[in-house]
Amino acid sequence: MQKRILIVDDEPAIREMVAFALRKGDYEPVHAGDAREAQTAIADRVPDLILLDWMLPGTSGLDLARRWRKER
Repeated sequence: MQKRILIVDDEPAIREMVAFALRKGDYEPVHAGDAREAQTAIADRVPDLILLDWMLPGTSGLDLARRWRKER
């Protein structure tokens, strides 16, 4: 089973570049462009790793990580 990695970044080019590299390494990349999309992706299945951008539209990556930590 491939390891699932969630890429949370508001820049599509960065998400695609990182996803390309992860697929080459036999990982399953999942994309999210903002906190809402990231929350939906985690609700579907908790990833093995999250690559989280520091600055996201509407909230910071740090605030999002803190919220997830409280929820778990």
